[in-house]
Amino acid sequence: MNLKDVKYVYFVGIGGIGMSALVRYFIDLGKKVAGYDKTETDLTQKLIAEGAQIHYTDDLNAIPQVFKNKQDTLVIYTPAIPKNHTELYYFTSENFTVLKRAAVLGLISKAYKTVAVAGTHGKTSISSFTAFLLSNSEVKCSAFLGGIAKNFNSNFVSNPKSELVVVEADEFDRSFLHLTPQIALVSATDADHLDIYGTKEAVVESFANFVSNVKKGGVAVLKKGIELPKPEGITGYTYALTEHADFYASDITIINGKSFFKLNTPFGNIENASIYLPGKLNIENAVAASAMALLAGMSLEELKIALPKFIGVERRFDIHVQNENILYIDDYAHHPEEIRATLSSIRTNYSNSKILAVFQPHLYTRTRDFAQEFGKSLSIADRVIVTNIYPAREEPIEGVSSLLITDSISVPNEICSLEQVLAKISSYKFDILITMGAGDISNLVKPISDFLKNNKK
Repeated sequence: MNLKDVKYVYFVGIGGIGMSALVRYFIDLGKKVAGYDKTETDLTQKLIAEGAQIHYTDDLNAIPQVFKNKQDTLVIYTPAIPKNHTELYYFTSENFTVLKRAAVLGLISKAYKTVAVAGTHGKTSISSFTAFLLSNSEVKCSAFLGGIAKNFNSNFVSNPKSELVVVEADEFDRSFLHLTPQIALVSATDADHLDIYGTKEAVVESFANFVSNVKKGGVAVLKKGIELPKPEGITGYTYALTEHADFYASDITIINGKSFFKLNTPFGNIENASIYLPGKLNIENAVAASAMALLAGMSLEELKIALPKFIGVERRFDIHVQNENILYIDDYAHHPEEIRATLSSIRTNYSNSKILAVFQPHLYTRTRDFAQEFGKSLSIADRVIVTNIYPAREEPIEGVSSLLITDSISVPNEICSLEQVLAKISSYKFDILITMGAGDISNLVKPISDFLKNNKK
């Protein structure tokens, strides 16, 4: 099936962050789009406003009739959808063209020069930053992102005149192996998704396979310290925060949440680079994004001007309340390494502040596999609230609960439901509050923000 010949596109799991970028792509092409998701969210409401038809019950009668013509309809699904889903079973059993999200993204990207950002963490921030930088250069780009980039207010960027596409390359279910990039970056290869991979060695092997997919004459950029084989016929680069690498930062100064540094690159240096995002983690992401943008054809002069204009990604060190009494940050961190990096960054920048961390574990398997690591990372805070596990696609596992995590936390902590979080927060004194997780903890951001703005600590 030629994607441009498709008239109707139906999404099973339409509200996912990766799926919704494809929704916006097909709407941009003028296709009719509809789909199912189990939960109504701000994102699904926006998709409806942009032209998609969406329903929230797994019901064949809810599928618009025009999408039941198999000759004209492409069905796209996410692996997060359970195998016994009624609608997905209908489409597969009736021999519709049914493709995974990753396969469709791979097909789309073949028409472009692909700039792909992979990593068990950091990929959303780096790919969004890269897309923004390139959009502010003469080369321009389109982009499929795994988060809502604030500068675009979207996870999809369309520029039909550019030959470049920036893609967040997701390692879940080995999705990124559908891509054949010209330029690829790997930010981290930590153990994750062990329900899929089984071992860390298998995770690393999958990233090696991703790098091996880089086209001949292309480029691979690895965070310094990551050891992956470099295939013949491609050029390899490294990046780091301050450690000497092909791309790195030096002479760092952080003032009131703004970072100033020297950006060192093989193409020349920027003496007074700056970003208006807090923390050294964001400087490292800026170095990575700068590497990708320069390798894709952006000039140093364009880069220096664009860097301070990037304002970040929703739910990535996302500051919602900041005044003389309190700082409230929301973050997508759902892996022990992400939590460690985020809390360490806060601790470094606000060394004398009392930190209250609220964490929602994501998946029973991830909780089982990394309970002790979660406990150690969360212990960087002064007090921790852990909610019940967000199951996503999984069924409960006997003996696996949030208690596995709290048993490994060395600071005062407790477990509560998501509904109890606001009441718990109101009973504690703190200088900094951070909510973390990849589930529906994001639904608490507005009520928590409203409470903190109206109730000074």
